[in-house]
Amino acid sequence: MRWTPPLAPGVAEAIPSPALIIDLDAVRENLDHMLAVSGGPERLRPHCKTHKMLELSKLEVARGIRRHKAATFAEAEMLARAGAIDVLLAYPLVGPNLRRAAEFRHRFPGTKLTVLADDARTLDAMSEMTSTAGITLDVLLDLNVGMNRTGVDPRLPESLSLYQKLIALPGLNAAGLHVYDGHLHQTNIEERAASVRQVWEMVQQLRERLRAAGIEVGQIVCGGTGTFDLWSQVDDPAIELSPGTCVLHDWGYALKFPEMNYRAAAFVLSRVISRPTADRLTLDLGHKAVSPDQAMGHRVWLPELIDSKQVLQSEEHLVIESHDRDRMSVGDVVWGIPRHVCTTVPLYPYAIVAQGGEVVDRWEISARNRQWTI
Repeated sequence: MRWTPPLAPGVAEAIPSPALIIDLDAVRENLDHMLAVSGGPERLRPHCKTHKMLELSKLEVARGIRRHKAATFAEAEMLARAGAIDVLLAYPLVGPNLRRAAEFRHRFPGTKLTVLADDARTLDAMSEMTSTAGITLDVLLDLNVGMNRTGVDPRLPESLSLYQKLIALPGLNAAGLHVYDGHLHQTNIEERAASVRQVWEMVQQLRERLRAAGIEVGQIVCGGTGTFDLWSQVDDPAIELSPGTCVLHDWGYALKFPEMNYRAAAFVLSRVISRPTADRLTLDLGHKAVSPDQAMGHRVWLPELIDSKQVLQSEEHLVIESHDRDRMSVGDVVWGIPRHVCTTVPLYPYAIVAQGGEVVDRWEISARNRQWTI
């Protein structure tokens, strides 16, 4: 994994730890590479769940990326405030979130809101809501292509009937299909590519059945970070690409998909706070500083302590065993790269932004909470 310390030693020493540090040059390099892979901003619909930062979304918009993807209304609102003209809220709308969709449309008339559906009763509720609110919503049919989390199996008759129902309901615009394949984790790129081809075949077969019924599919939002490069090679004008983690990258994707040419752009700055035994160091890098959703010992990469073994983590402590223990002193700065950056970022209220080894800004984690004003 490509990385360089984002801050000069003397600068890092002045920052309280633990802290989230964003390398601005790495972010820009990653964005440029995403654009190059996609072939231009018109095919790109990046997911903001990874970073949740208004300023980073503005960087994307400034590069011509005007269509985006979100998981919460707070993220959708952040994207609208950043200047996105089209936001896909890729999460089922249930309960009060139906009302919030109407509120979003009224609050941000310059931003088209696209939503997902995979259920007939939900479509009825959406239609009733839009009719009452006097709005129209673009809707993508969410397809289950193997992850078994949400969506309808594109091979089943239900996929065709649901899309036909979507077309018939007032207040809803049948905009296309949503294809998320987050279950494809093969490290071997040829195996992963074969799986993407199988998914694409299922989607194409559904599209042909829709065409046979006189229905054209406008857009197909495909993939995530792990299959971004592969979907970009599919030559079809309907396809939009929706990677997320690429913009910051993390240790997890670097391990699983070593062919991805991105730089580490998000770091956790920590310090040695104790040397409790002859072979142990303790860092201030507990569950509240780096995401604990991975297996113990695999939550953060410490590139300066290659031989270390992470043996204990609690809320505020990370204990490691290391042959380098004697060269480290209490108070020394230790850099970490999260295994899962998407769930590490919202642990912090803000990120410190670095460029050229100096602190240049501070970015709030704008969509850290599930609700902003809507």
